[in-house]
Amino acid sequence: MNAKSKHARGQVTPAAVVCRGVTKDYAAGGSKVQALRGIDVEIPFGELSLLVGPSGCGKTTLISIIAGLLDATAGDVHVLGRDRRTLSGRRLVKFRSENIGFVFQQYNLLPALTAEENVAVPLVVRGVPKGRAVKAGAALLETVGLGERRRAFPRALSGGEQQRVAIARALIGGPRLLVCDEPTAALDARAGQNVMQLIRQVAVRPERSVIVVTHDHRVQDFGNRIISMSDGRVASVELLSCPNR
Repeated sequence: MNAKSKHARGQVTPAAVVCRGVTKDYAAGGSKVQALRGIDVEIPFGELSLLVGPSGCGKTTLISIIAGLLDATAGDVHVLGRDRRTLSGRRLVKFRSENIGFVFQQYNLLPALTAEENVAVPLVVRGVPKGRAVKAGAALLETVGLGERRRAFPRALSGGEQQRVAIARALIGGPRLLVCDEPTAALDARAGQNVMQLIRQVAVRPERSVIVVTHDHRVQDFGNRIISMSDGRVASVELLSCPNR
């Protein structure tokens, strides 16, 4: 599938994610709950897309399907040119490891590892020698403004600093898709703005798509597009021509 979408300025760019008629059902006490009710959406490369909507509208379910953490009940999902139905088991794990980076609300840093060691973990898992991986982690921490804190443990870092480490960890493998689930929810307004500014500066690239799931209306100016969800459907897609940089 060679899906394409139009950028906010009018040029045609390949789509990183294409969903067509995607549904997701859950069993609940003998009945069926439909979390997604026919999602149609395209998310391009080279942009930061914000996925917004009230709690329970299906945002987390949709992003979990896109990232390969859940399977859709029905519909077509293409991620980075691959049909999600062709990826399962070890192939899916390998695809995620090589192509998708994750940033979480709660940071999920390993407390016994330093900042540079935490950043290096994805490379070590992929078989890169530890010394080389840690060196790459330290270099990336310089990029996110934490070079002087590279040997600090998570307990010695502020919330904003821990999220910067988490962003560096998500980017260390050069993912083509970066998924951020509520990255500012645990931060105050200033730290949240700084994290979103950092994501725009270091993560948005022509060859990468960045998706941020958020309830935080304070960060919406940082997106190229706002995908609003309601009751398991995409309610609207708003293109922003001049995102906050």
